[in-house]
Amino acid sequence: MSSSGVTAEQAGKYFNEFEEEEYGAPVEERDSDSDSESEFDFDDSDDEVCPLSRSPLSEAAAETRHGRWNTEKDADTAPVLSRFQPKRTPGPQIDGLAPYSPKELFLLFFSADTVKTICDNTNKFAAKNQARGKKYKWVKINTDEFYKFLGLLIYMSLVQLPSVQDYWKQNHFLSVLTPPKVMSRDRFRTIMWNIHLSNPEEDVKNDEKKGTPGYDKLFRLRPVFDEILNACQAYYHPKRELAVDERMVATKAKTNMTQYMKNKPNKWGLKLFVLAESVSGYTVSFCLYTGKTSPSEHGLSYDVVMSLIQPSYLGTGYHIYMDNFYTSPTLLMDLARAKFGACGTYRESRKGCPKERPNALTKKSERGSIRWIREDPLVFVKWMDTREVSVCSTIHPAFSGETVQRRMKDEEKRWIVKEIPCPTPIMAYNKYMGGVDLSDQLIQYYSAQRKTYCWYKTVFMHLIDIASTNAYILHRDLSATKREQPMSHKDFIVVIASQLCGVDMTGMPKNRATDHTPVPINAEQKANKARRQCRHCLQTLLNHKAENVLKIIIPNKAR
Repeated sequence: MSSSGVTAEQAGKYFNEFEEEEYGAPVEERDSDSDSESEFDFDDSDDEVCPLSRSPLSEAAAETRHGRWNTEKDADTAPVLSRFQPKRTPGPQIDGLAPYSPKELFLLFFSADTVKTICDNTNKFAAKNQARGKKYKWVKINTDEFYKFLGLLIYMSLVQLPSVQDYWKQNHFLSVLTPPKVMSRDRFRTIMWNIHLSNPEEDVKNDEKKGTPGYDKLFRLRPVFDEILNACQAYYHPKRELAVDERMVATKAKTNMTQYMKNKPNKWGLKLFVLAESVSGYTVSFCLYTGKTSPSEHGLSYDVVMSLIQPSYLGTGYHIYMDNFYTSPTLLMDLARAKFGACGTYRESRKGCPKERPNALTKKSERGSIRWIREDPLVFVKWMDTREVSVCSTIHPAFSGETVQRRMKDEEKRWIVKEIPCPTPIMAYNKYMGGVDLSDQLIQYYSAQRKTYCWYKTVFMHLIDIASTNAYILHRDLSATKREQPMSHKDFIVVIASQLCGVDMTGMPKNRATDHTPVPINAEQKANKARRQCRHCLQTLLNHKAENVLKIIIPNKAR
């Protein structure tokens, strides 16, 4: 899958090939007693019911339904859904009984091979900068040092100071102990200046292709971007409910990929399209918006969903929830043909959506009023809350008797809490649409983002956030499997930072000397020139003297 999205022609070709492979044979109807089967079916057979088969009510009332809006008093039947057939058992795809430390879970996403690639490219880029006349000292970075660098970035997400220099201040109100013990300030800043994810020599070749179809806007990010994406899919398989939404990575870098979205907390930034598990917030797949491309048949929103949904990886029977930017009758019907259910709010201006039908909602309609129209597997539902809400779905019936509580005025103008009817698709949408928002929330708690005008460094630090958040979700699921109490999110991130930095929880380096065996000197040497005092013993002596002084001073003050 291309991380920058696919065109409509590519998506159509992909799904045509997929249908020929998976759905070429005629589909048989499911037996009446198949409801007693288990929730998950990992068989590769295609004996489930086609999701486009008509419901029992569609034949009798097709003309009525397509001609006018029905109300909550009219009965509706949900379409027969495709059986949930994930390619793998949902959950972590690692040994559930093995004792994984937070660092080991994090390194599933930043493997040694990935980090070695970053180190090699960073060393090449630093050498290129020095050849240009950059006047700073550079020592080649290795894998261990780069992991310490990642640990410091995560540490800075926990202990936030105004600037990077503040972490190395001595004898100052803002002084902290850990960063100076891991690496020097100048070394950290030099790595930050020179970090490079792609081969600088290949960058030049790619830049020569600007303006041609062979040019890759994400080339400087590609090696790590693809590795993290593959790791997200390799070590976890999502449960049935998934959500598609966009995410803004805050930056004001001057690039044609920078977007402005007034309704987002981060209004300026790079836009990611994300597929996340609704229940846990695990980031399953993502692609970076690279700007306008050649016109597509169905539009950007259609292409994005088709690029994120991969039947060859996920399986079939998944339920996809999306907002009105993505939802269209064409998309939902194509997903239904690929055996994916979908539900989302929609815009009436979209082609294929019903409008100007009799018995529609008006501004004077009572709160809780419902209108619906079914067109084969697709049901369009309107609900009057404080304003009109429009949803369409290929998963749910229009109304199943659910109610919600709302605070409203009675006939005597007094505020009361009243239960009003609520359509089934809206209840499910409110429950499962927040997967990407939950993922954003977990990321923002402890984000490794630092200010930089280099766009690919901004995305790289966001990939660190994705890796640490997904690692924490894996930890929670593994703890549930073992019936153990999971660590809190903060404690998990603290342990990752300390283990990557090589510092224990007391703030002392783990490789400090614990024994002080004297080293023999040459007999010909003078003792006063060859001997030096042990630093550890000296510090222990000073601490002991300080404790004795406190014991003497404090009682004297008390008297």
